[in-house]
Amino acid sequence: MQMNIAVFCSANADIDPRFYEATAALGRWCAEKGHTVIFGGTNLGLMECVAKAAHEAGGRVVGVVPKFVEEGGKESAFMDDVHHCENLSDRKDTLNTLCDVAVALPGGVGTLDEVFTLVAANTVGYRRQRIILYNMEGFWDTLVALLNNLERQGMIRGNYRNRISVVNNLDELEEEFLHLASLVSTKRN
Repeated sequence: MQMNIAVFCSANADIDPRFYEATAALGRWCAEKGHTVIFGGTNLGLMECVAKAAHEAGGRVVGVVPKFVEEGGKESAFMDDVHHCENLSDRKDTLNTLCDVAVALPGGVGTLDEVFTLVAANTVGYRRQRIILYNMEGFWDTLVALLNNLERQGMIRGNYRNRISVVNNLDELEEEFLHLASLVSTKRN
């Protein structure tokens, strides 16, 4: 089953090169599987890396570009379709509306904001998309520990694992996608 995948990730350049290698592999994998990559539209960091890899592998890439990115000349050249928006809030809303699933790669405050905006909307029933933390090199280990602690203390409604999955490599990501496809298929029948 082909999916529209929102990719949340860093726009910083000076980060672990292993993140770039794994991100490029993800972009190629998306293209090979026929998935569409939807991202924040910038020509920086892991955002540009995933877009370029998917585009060069023949995949479809959709960018959601805030006005300040466009005006600042930071718009990626590797987009097949572009949705322009006013600001970061509009970008999050558009990313979440367009995607079937979201994959969070290493990132900072902006990535966390994107992840938790979608998780919160999911928790109250406004959204239904699954969030997958792609745990490259253990990047999300401390966040998973925090989520476990919040759950133990009763601060999370229900089991967060019903909304957030953690995968460590492309094989696990593919298994998760097969699981999600079977859930969608079951709901349709």
